[in-house]
Amino acid sequence: MSSNPGTPEPRNLEPRNLEPGNPGTQSIGVLISGRGSNLQAIIDAIASGRLDARIAVVISNRADAAGLDRARAAGIETLVMPHKAYPDRAAYDRALAGALKSRGVVLVCLAGFMRLLGPAFIDEFPNAVLNVHPSLLPAFPGVDGQRQALEHGVKVAGATVHFVTPDLDAGPILLQATVPVLDGDTEEALSARILAEEHRIYPEAIGRVLTGRWRIDGRRVTFL
Repeated sequence: MSSNPGTPEPRNLEPRNLEPGNPGTQSIGVLISGRGSNLQAIIDAIASGRLDARIAVVISNRADAAGLDRARAAGIETLVMPHKAYPDRAAYDRALAGALKSRGVVLVCLAGFMRLLGPAFIDEFPNAVLNVHPSLLPAFPGVDGQRQALEHGVKVAGATVHFVTPDLDAGPILLQATVPVLDGDTEEALSARILAEEHRIYPEAIGRVLTGRWRIDGRRVTFL
């Protein structure tokens, strides 16, 4: 998920819901559906001081998502919002956006959230939704990017952090990291090496976006 194929306006994020005593800290929301390993990477980056942010809430569309336990262990508020409880995608997206906005979230981070967000959500957070994907986009969008890379016989794979739009894995790219594809690689082995890079670049990309020192020209993201 990413930004529209057109030319979106640059957007500098305004600090909201600031923590007392730490006026530079901005609130982010994390959406998950599963184990939450990238959520843990964000939690760890904040705890170590590598990322100046506050996770206001972690929301899952699945009650059995293991990432909810990671959030609770870190003292972060959690919500379960099953998408099947809503009549359609737009209704779910509006409810999801409302839950985030009511908590002062200025940047939304997808961490294994297995739902395609539509215009009803994206319009509430223009150029303020990020995702990390296990391929070098635009190659191999969608599910199983690692398997796709192996099947195509590429020599280099990797991870991409990008802005989210209603078009699947199609938005402007913020950061990428490369991973060599080794002879005899299995999907599991390649996935593990890519995941390590996701954990490294996702908190970095979040921090860069929160500074507000960037712009989008066409599809190119430039850090100022």
